[in-house]
Amino acid sequence: MTGTRTAPDRVEFSGVSKAYGDGATAVRAVDTTDLTIEPGEFVSLVGPSGCGKTTVLQMLAGFEQPTSGSIRIGDDVVTGPGPERGVVFQKPNLFPWKSVRANVELGPRLRGASKQDRRARAENILDMVGLADFADRRTYELSGGMQQRAQIARVLVNDPRIILMDEPFGALDALTREKLQLELLSIWREHHRTVLFVTHSVDEAVLLGTRVLVMSARPGRIMHDIPIELPEDATDEGRSAAVRTSAEFTSYKEKIASAIYHAHS
Repeated sequence: MTGTRTAPDRVEFSGVSKAYGDGATAVRAVDTTDLTIEPGEFVSLVGPSGCGKTTVLQMLAGFEQPTSGSIRIGDDVVTGPGPERGVVFQKPNLFPWKSVRANVELGPRLRGASKQDRRARAENILDMVGLADFADRRTYELSGGMQQRAQIARVLVNDPRIILMDEPFGALDALTREKLQLELLSIWREHHRTVLFVTHSVDEAVLLGTRVLVMSARPGRIMHDIPIELPEDATDEGRSAAVRTSAEFTSYKEKIASAIYHAHS
């Protein structure tokens, strides 16, 4: 008999829970969770503060191990970090003494890529995220939005199949945040990597996601799984404004905000 293999980029949580501590003092952060994310989906994860959103992302990243259950990518069980997953944090974790280009080249350099290859790849990615003219600057010379672009570039240059983003725009001003949302959406539409995106913003979750998952209060579990179908592509400022004011967008926002409100109850 020939076994069937799972799609190589499919993410599957099977009976996953996470507790911190032991015995009576243990804190259960994530309740038993089953979840499938298909290749190429952009999944937004929302819920009340402290509900376990970041814990879910960290378990998929391999930074944390489940207390029970398993997480698979294709047929492989996640037991630690791996090159097929790239993580973008809320605060850029760049090396301030290095140039933007050197930060972006770091991953390929550590994997043994030639100087010519990693330079070409870094320049291509920096152009994609709008930092080509800042490649030789030190990262501390950049604005917060530019630093976040550099962090995204450092993840993309490694060509991960799955991108995990933990409130990457949460610390930015509204105008910069909206600009980076649209840039991220354009990159995703071009490359169709699988994305798990943790956010507190309902607007952001609806604008970016093909699905929005709503978690309950701690111990977190997925209460709602809402497919998102907006009337048109929102990858430039003109179309974005039209999408954000559409009846469909407003309806999704109200539904998700209500779900989060009731998750506190």
